[in-house]
Amino acid sequence: MARLVVVQHHQHHKNPCPSSLPSSLYDFNGAGFHTQVKLQCKKKVWIKPKGGLSITSSSAKRTFMMDAIQVNEKQCPESHAKEKCQTKAFAIPRRNAMALILSGYLFSEVVSVDTAFAQKSVAFREYIDTFDGYSLKYPQNWIPVRGAGADIFFRDPYVLDENVSVELSSPSSSKYKSVEDLGPPEEAAKKVLKQYLTEFMSTRLGVRRESNILTTSSRVAEDGRLYYQVEVNIKSYASSNELAVMPQDRVPRLEWNRRYLSVLGVENNRLYELRLQTPENVFEEEENDLRQVMDSFRVNKVTV
Repeated sequence: MARLVVVQHHQHHKNPCPSSLPSSLYDFNGAGFHTQVKLQCKKKVWIKPKGGLSITSSSAKRTFMMDAIQVNEKQCPESHAKEKCQTKAFAIPRRNAMALILSGYLFSEVVSVDTAFAQKSVAFREYIDTFDGYSLKYPQNWIPVRGAGADIFFRDPYVLDENVSVELSSPSSSKYKSVEDLGPPEEAAKKVLKQYLTEFMSTRLGVRRESNILTTSSRVAEDGRLYYQVEVNIKSYASSNELAVMPQDRVPRLEWNRRYLSVLGVENNRLYELRLQTPENVFEEEENDLRQVMDSFRVNKVTV
């Protein structure tokens, strides 16, 4: 397989030379086609590597042409028509024309691959913990993180503030029979928010947190179990100069703005909590995927 590697060297010229490449194709089934190239720059550097590819470089543009191009220069006085002045006709054999078309297709494929790579994945993987008794689905391009403090933790490798984790209550100290032991969904949401704020406590000067409960709901999944769903928003502000003496010099600024989505379920006398974290500015784009992760969360009976 052949690879084409293009290395651009930046050259600084006092008077850059613009160029335009109007072209017309005809007689595709014949010996060749003609391309009209308007040239306004006389100083060029020609590099001819092996393989038949000639590279023309100028301060304004780089133009790639096959070395089989036959150049016929035509000179005309200023009184001639504009389209007939300072032009060169290139006769490209049909074989080289096909090579040029294929090279264009190659570059278009590279662009399409980059575009596809930039798009978010909608495929999911399933994680099943038979020892602790729960399962969930998560985006397949998310990666596991060890030592995060949760029972399981997956993170988006590109949006680092976007992740999913599962927290479990202690099997020896908890005696939950149903998620309703937490009270109605509104009361459970207050407990969830309080737990988040406790975890985010900071000893830094000038740090302030704003939080509010967005939605609370309950649902019975197809496994017959009751689950609570809670959504909260938390904003963190910090002083731009926390050691400043005057209050006007300690201007608070927004550090982060995140949405937290929790799913609560009870089984095996334990409270299970699925936690999803995402920045607010990407939540709308990722919402459909995040909802699917929430809906996939299940708690299961552990058989000893």
